[in-house]
Amino acid sequence: MNEKLQWLRNKMLSLNMQGLIISNPINIKYLIGIEAEGILLLTRKENIYITDGRYIEYVHSTLTLYDEVIVYDVKDVSIDDNENFFLFCENVGFEEYDVSYAKYKELIRKYKINNLVETEHIIEKQRIIKDENEIKKLQKACKITDDCFEYILSYIKPGMTEKQVAKEIEEYYRERTEGLAFDTIVASGENTSKPHAVPGERKIQKNDIITIDMGCRVEGYCSDMTRTFFVGNIPEEAKKVYDLVLKNQIQTQEEFKDGASTRQLTKMVENDFKLNGYSLIHSLGHGVGLEIHEPPFINYKTDFTLKENMVITNEPGIYIPGKFGVRIEDTVQITKFGCMNLTKSEKNYIII
Repeated sequence: MNEKLQWLRNKMLSLNMQGLIISNPINIKYLIGIEAEGILLLTRKENIYITDGRYIEYVHSTLTLYDEVIVYDVKDVSIDDNENFFLFCENVGFEEYDVSYAKYKELIRKYKINNLVETEHIIEKQRIIKDENEIKKLQKACKITDDCFEYILSYIKPGMTEKQVAKEIEEYYRERTEGLAFDTIVASGENTSKPHAVPGERKIQKNDIITIDMGCRVEGYCSDMTRTFFVGNIPEEAKKVYDLVLKNQIQTQEEFKDGASTRQLTKMVENDFKLNGYSLIHSLGHGVGLEIHEPPFINYKTDFTLKENMVITNEPGIYIPGKFGVRIEDTVQITKFGCMNLTKSEKNYIII
């Protein structure tokens, strides 16, 4: 059987669940590789995927005998079928964070469920640790991101708008991958002080500071990298901030390892920023996988213990409103005794 489904069935057994309804499309993609409109049911003895007739051919071409999943066209599922799926199931789990109250009531009525119980992110928690196949996809996405950055440094010229640069990045990814992992950020000059700046009509000028935050998607898996660089020369004030951000990014990279506390790592960076008169106004990092932002979230509000084969970002940043900002971000893989950068683009002063 599909190892992920087998793991999930074992987890259900430990939680005294006899059935499970999986409606989150990301979790369905994780478990059986399907990206379509549908729902996955784990009944007492069967794994059942119900979808729209438009996707039946695609689903059959994606699933294998190894997956042991029975596929139904929703129009062929009768009322009796629905009521029999969870027959003799005392407790049936559902993804409470993905289901409205109206949908909750519909599930009970449709499947005649005695006790619908919350699953408390059991699949999302499992997704935090990546397997070998997932890591290969993440590595490929990160390699293409590095290649794109090298290309874009040779492409950018003063007089181009932020939008032009962002469009070029998008076209580069679309030719080589499934496309963007998120909307590309290209910010120049004073716009770099906005962590989530939207590319606009501002033209890149001589002596500008530029921040690019970008990533692509390979077989569903995302990359995420940010670099801040300069046109012509580095203003003295910006150099001071850049040095501080880079120092903390490298120190954090050295501390990222199995067993490390994300809260302590965040406080380490926050304290150093405060000593120099600045603040860390966003998370130090986040998990990356089938979603661009997924657990663990690395900030002072939550405390995760890093584990081997988590894939996360390392992204300290400083922003001075109305003037400029600096962010340096890599996607990294946690190992037993440290971490490995999956994005490897140059981080020392970059001047174009």
